[in-house]
Amino acid sequence: MNTAFALASKSSAGRASQPRAQAGFTLIELMIAVVVLGVLAAIAIPSYTSYVNKSRAKSGSADLAALALNMENRYQLQLSYPVNAAGTAATTTMFPAWAPTQSAYFNYTLVSTATSYTLTATGKSSLASCVMTLSNSNARTATSACGFTTW
Repeated sequence: MNTAFALASKSSAGRASQPRAQAGFTLIELMIAVVVLGVLAAIAIPSYTSYVNKSRAKSGSADLAALALNMENRYQLQLSYPVNAAGTAATTTMFPAWAPTQSAYFNYTLVSTATSYTLTATGKSSLASCVMTLSNSNARTATSACGFTTW
């Protein structure tokens, strides 16, 4: 019985003399992690911003198509398009059935005669260089800043 007590005391005393292992990260490990995160963010954020702008532009083109449907509906009912001067803002007051989803990111304008029209969506803020047009002959254009040139 005394030998078991002596062995237990010796093993616990032997552990006390060994240095304890430190838990946690070193400063170098943390700095490497910060650099890796910085590189990933530098790649991911511009890519994500481009993706978001392109999706907003695609939704803006859908808004133009919906506005064109309203113009065609008027043509079917009256056998002429409503006449609007160049730069007339397209609003939901003029077209109650039209509900643009991207009005926070685009200004919608139209120019029309009794026989033709051209609709334009011009981007705001980060999409300022994005301009899309749609005519009564279904000619569609977009600047490269929209993320696409044909739609």
